[in-house]
Amino acid sequence: MASPSKFAAFLLSLMVAANCVYGRFVVEKNSITVVQPTDMTSKYDGAIGNFGVPEYGGSMTGFVVYPSKGTNGCDRFEGDKPFKSNSSIPNILLVDRGDCYFAMKVYNAQQAGVKAVLVADSIDEPLITMDSPEASMDADGRIEKIEIPSALIQRSFGETLKKALTDGKQVLLKLDWSESMPNPDGRVEYELWTNSNDECGRRCDEQMNFIKNFKGHAQILEKGGYTQFTPHYITWYCPRAFVQSGQCKSQCINNGRYCAPDPEQDFGDGYEGKDVVFENLRQLCVHRVAKEENRSWVWWDYVTDFHIRCSMKERKYSKTCAEDVLKSLNLSVHKVRECIGNPEADVENEVLKNEQDMQVGHGSRGDVTILPTLVINEIQYRGKLERTAVLKAICAGFKETTDPSICLSQDLETNECLENNGGCWRDVQANISACKDTFRGRVCECPVVQGVQYRGDGYTSCEAVGPGRCVVNNGGCWSKSKDGKTFSACSDSELTGCHCPAGFSGDGHKCEDIDECKEHTACQCNGCTCKNTWGGYNCKCGGGRLYMKDQDTCIERSSSKFSWFISILVLAVVVGAGIAGYVFYKYRLRSYMDSEIMAIMSQYMPLDNQSRNIEVHSEAAEPLRHSSSV
Repeated sequence: MASPSKFAAFLLSLMVAANCVYGRFVVEKNSITVVQPTDMTSKYDGAIGNFGVPEYGGSMTGFVVYPSKGTNGCDRFEGDKPFKSNSSIPNILLVDRGDCYFAMKVYNAQQAGVKAVLVADSIDEPLITMDSPEASMDADGRIEKIEIPSALIQRSFGETLKKALTDGKQVLLKLDWSESMPNPDGRVEYELWTNSNDECGRRCDEQMNFIKNFKGHAQILEKGGYTQFTPHYITWYCPRAFVQSGQCKSQCINNGRYCAPDPEQDFGDGYEGKDVVFENLRQLCVHRVAKEENRSWVWWDYVTDFHIRCSMKERKYSKTCAEDVLKSLNLSVHKVRECIGNPEADVENEVLKNEQDMQVGHGSRGDVTILPTLVINEIQYRGKLERTAVLKAICAGFKETTDPSICLSQDLETNECLENNGGCWRDVQANISACKDTFRGRVCECPVVQGVQYRGDGYTSCEAVGPGRCVVNNGGCWSKSKDGKTFSACSDSELTGCHCPAGFSGDGHKCEDIDECKEHTACQCNGCTCKNTWGGYNCKCGGGRLYMKDQDTCIERSSSKFSWFISILVLAVVVGAGIAGYVFYKYRLRSYMDSEIMAIMSQYMPLDNQSRNIEVHSEAAEPLRHSSSV
C-alpha cells in the first residue's frame, strides 16, 4: 500500500493535471533594439525574467559586454565589479544559458557591476520565461537581492551579438519596456493571486511581506479611484475516483470541488487543506462585502491583520480568530458568513467556482499556475514582488500625463488611523491609541505614553506596565469617586494588572460595590444591624451596646439614673477636693511660709516697727532722769 505522502503527491499531481490540461502560459516580452553599429540596426524580442526589477514603462541604453571566461555566469566573476561601466552609459552583460539557475547568473552579473543581463538561449526554440527556483541552496538569499532587469534572447540573436564583439565592434542596445504594460484607459486594473496559507516556505513569506509593505500604496490608489484591485485564490478539484477518500475529505470542501494541498504536507498533523480553502473563501468574501460598502481597500487590512493575529505557526488559524479581525475592522460577520455559504454542501460555491474559471487564461493573460502571481491590465507581471518595483509597474499602466501623484512622489500619507482607529485598540477616555500610520499603511502597536510602556497585541488590548502606570489614565484600571471618597483598582506597588479594592468586586476594569449586608459577610455578632455604604458598611449594636469592628462584637455599657448620679457625685467630689487643695495652698501654707521667712530675715536686719519702738522708749526715759536730779 502506498504511503500517505506518496498518495498525497499523486493526488496533488492529479489535481494539477486535471486543472491545467487545457492550460496556456503567456510569455511577457520586452523590445531590444540594436542602436549601433548601424549595419546591425534591428529590433528583437526578449522574454522578461520572472525576478529582478524590469523597468516597466521605461527603457535603458547600454553597451554589451561578454566575459572572456565563465560565459555561463554560474560562478562569481573575479575582481571588484569587473564589468562596471566607466562612463555614463551602463554595461549590459551577455551570458550563455545552461549549467545553473537563471537567477544565479543574474545575481553574479549584478555583483559584477552591470545594470542588465541578457541570457542567450543554447537551442533554437520559442522564448520562455526565466523563472526562479522553488527551493535551492544556490538561490537562498539571492533572489530577494536581485535589483536589475534580465531577459532571455533567442540563440540566433545571441550568436549575432557575440560575433560582433569578437570582431571588435562596440554594440549599443536599447532595452525598452514601455510597450510591455498596456494602458487602455485612465484606470489601472490589477489582481493578485495569493493564498492564506503561511506554512508554504519562501513563496508564502514573499507574498505576505509584499501585501504588508504594499498595503499603503494600494489603499491610496484604490481610495483615489485610480485603480481597481481584485484578489484571487487558486484551488484544485479532487478527481471523482478519490472524492470519498480520507485524503480528499481532509483537503477539500463541497464534496471535493475545491481543494488545497495540506499546509504541513502531513495528513496526520496540524491543519488540513480544507482549512486553507475555507479561509481563502472567507478572504474573497471579505473583499466582496467591503466592495459593496464602497471600501474595498479594507481587504488589505484584513489579510495583514489575519496573518499577524491568526498565524498557523501560533496555532491561531481559526474561524473565531478570523471573525475577531472582521469585528475590529467593522465588517459584517453575518454578511461574510452568508457569502461563504455551507462548505459541507454537495453543491457548487458561486465564489470559488468563479475563481476556478478565472484561473484559465483569457485575453492576453495566460493561466495562473503558481503563487504568487500579479496581473496588471491583463498582463502577467514579471519581476520581483516588491513594493517599489510593483508600484512602478502599476504606474506604467497609466496613460502619459495621467499618473496619480503617488507615482511621482515618495511622500506618502495614508491617515488610516482616522477611520475606525484603523481597527486597533484605543482608550477613548484617555485618547490613547495603538494605531500608528506609516508609509506602508497603519500598524497596531501598543504605545509609550509619558514614559509608561503599554503592552498587548495592539488590536484588542494594551495594558500599561511598570512604575508610574497609575499616572496615565489610572493604568487603564477602574476608578470612581462618590460621597467624598475615591477608590481605584490600580496600585503603584504592582507592575501590572488591575484589582478591585476591598469592598468591591469585578475584573479591575469594572468594579461594583459589594453589599456586605446582603452577603452576610459583615456584622455577624448577636443583636447587630448592618447598613451598606459605598465601598464599606456600618454596624450598630442593639441595647445601647458599643460595636467593636476589629472583633465584630458588641460590649455592654451602663445607662441607669443611679449610675449617672454616682458619676456626677464622684465628679463633684473630685472638683471640690481640687478647690480645697487650692485654698489650703493659697492661705494656710502661704502664710506659714511667709512667717518663717520673716523670722529668718529679722535676725539679719532691723525691721521698721522695731526701730520705732526703741526711739519711743528712749524719749520717755529722759524726763524721769531729769526730775530725780532736781
